[in-house]
Formats: sequence, C-alpha cells, structure tokens
Amino acid sequence: MSAQTIASGSRRPHVWEDLINDEIREISPYYGGFAGLGERPALLCIDNYNAVFGDRAEPLKDAIKRFPSTCGPSAWAAIEPTKKLMAAARTAGIPVLHTTRAELEPTFGPGIYSTKRERPRNNETEWNYSLFSQLAALDTEVVIPKPRASAFFGTALGARLTQLRADSIIVCGNSTSGCIRASVSDAFMNGYGVCVVEECVFDRNTLSHKVNLLDMQMKYADVMFLDDVLAYIEKLAR
Repeated sequence: MSAQTIASGSRRPHVWEDLINDEIREISPYYGGFAGLGERPALLCIDNYNAVFGDRAEPLKDAIKRFPSTCGPSAWAAIEPTKKLMAAARTAGIPVLHTTRAELEPTFGPGIYSTKRERPRNNETEWNYSLFSQLAALDTEVVIPKPRASAFFGTALGARLTQLRADSIIVCGNSTSGCIRASVSDAFMNGYGVCVVEECVFDRNTLSHKVNLLDMQMKYADVMFLDDVLAYIEKLAR
C-alpha cells in the first residue's frame, strides 16, 4: 500500500497553505506528487532530546533563555501526536530508531556541531541530550548519536536500515528546517521512500517550518497527516 493511495483522500490544507499563491499551486502538480511508502518502513525519531523541550511548557522567548536549543510550544504540541505514531509503529512491529546529538561523544572530538549557531558549552549536559521521557527509546530500540544535522552523516544508520531491510522511512522529530530536512534529503539520495508526518515535526521558527515542509513535499518526501500515516501502518500490519 502506498502513501499516495492513502493521502489522495485528504483534502485538509497543509500548514504552508497560507504562504503560497496561485502560481505556486499551479506548478505544484509537476513537483509535489506522492511517491509512496514501501512494505518495510522504519520509523526514524530525530533528536527528541530534553533540550528541545526544556523542563516545562512555556513561551519560546522565556524557554530559550534557559535552553538555547528549545523549540518551545511547537515541541510540546508535537508530543501527543508523536506518542501515537510511535505506539502504532511498535504495535505493528515497525522498527523504531532514534537519534540524538553527539556533541558530548568523545569519538567525534570538539568542534563537530550540527549547526553553526553559537552555543554556551556549560549548557551542554548529559540531561540535555538524553531523550525526552515521553518519547524515549525502549530498551530494544537503537539510539544513534550524530555529529551533524543529517542522521546519515558519520553514523551507522545506513547499516542499521540495511540490516532491517527497510525500503522506506517515516520521519518525526526536530527541527524541520535543520536535522529533519538534512536527514530527509540524505534518505532520498540513498534511495528510500520518505514520509514526513506533519504533526510530528517541529521548529522554533514557524516560517522555516512551513517553507521547509513545502519544499520537502515538492522534492524529497511525502508530507502526510498523522491519521493518514496511522491508517497506512494499520493496513500494513494487517
């Protein structure tokens, strides 16, 4: 069953609709068609670590003073949808893989960061890059530390996916314009079908979130609503 089959029934507006004009809508069919998922998907949960949520839900301007990596309210809004996605994947026997930042990993050495932003080194603790409790990995699931934005760069993710014989990847996590986009691009370049679950990815910058979702839909991925993905997983399991 393909993502195209399921998503074709959806008529809801995507989050980027308020940004585009009639000209963009006119050219969209030439680029934005659905490629579809395969029969052996894996769920890739990108960087759902504590520092992007902080220790409580609060306005971004307040949260970012204590947690410079936070995505604030958009991160907290994605928790419940992501829990549903992860639960469905686990029930269906779909492999679930996780990534987190590797800046504390001595293997990679100093100065290897996922972005060029300024970072206070005294804020980078083990807690920051541990997975958020509500979205944490099970003991049987793999957590892959990554030194750059892409989950594929300098990691064993490709080998893991080969071992699993995965033919497609469902993506959730953060940030839409950074690690999500970089990972989606690399997944596509490596020949995987890619689905980005709209309600389960987030960014601190609303404009970047919307534009990058649109651009991924136009080029590299199927951007799908959660209930369509859950329907795909349920039918695949049957």
